[in-house]
Amino acid sequence: MPELLSAIRRNAVGLALFAMVTAGAIAVTQVLTQERIARNILAAEAKALNQIVPVGSYDNDLLTDTITLDERFNLSLLGPIGDHALAHVARTDGQVTTVILPVTAPDGYTTAIRLLVGIHANGDIAGVRTVEHRETPGLGDKIDHRKSDWIFSFQGTSLSDDITWAVKKDGGDFDQFTGATITPRAVVAAVQGALQFFQQHQASLLNPGPASGGSDGN
Repeated sequence: MPELLSAIRRNAVGLALFAMVTAGAIAVTQVLTQERIARNILAAEAKALNQIVPVGSYDNDLLTDTITLDERFNLSLLGPIGDHALAHVARTDGQVTTVILPVTAPDGYTTAIRLLVGIHANGDIAGVRTVEHRETPGLGDKIDHRKSDWIFSFQGTSLSDDITWAVKKDGGDFDQFTGATITPRAVVAAVQGALQFFQQHQASLLNPGPASGGSDGN
């Protein structure tokens, strides 16, 4: 009997150690995966920034010259972008020429769609890029500029244009995709929200103070 109890104890300890090691391995894997995803997103955003505002069209550090988007702003127009998201600022001779806003379309077909929307100081769109999505391959993924040129249709548009900000199926001016209306509908609404945000906060966005890493804007 004592031998049986001893064996049970050894097995219990072994199982407990195995569970601890397994849980630790899973936790480490999750942390590493999250870090890798975060790095990939950051790299995609950095690449997208220079697609929206080409190198040579500004003379500041586009990656570090930022405005913290906090409670001073009506963030509901940008979707669920998270706390203290950053807008990037392009300048020439110290003057802000373009603001690049993080925007999230929460109503994609599968999950939320993360975008960057660049807006020139005059209110015209400099460009839009999709930085993260999980839309259906061959259908909704046409919001990716590598899949189609649909995302370029926003370039040069503004709220002052005589256009209806909706897909054609809803009576608007933007094409939808064959077999996929939900995705472009979500993106059109998100881009319009970015323009409305810019219009509402134009003074703060165009006069954020001296260029510096992590500038919080006033």
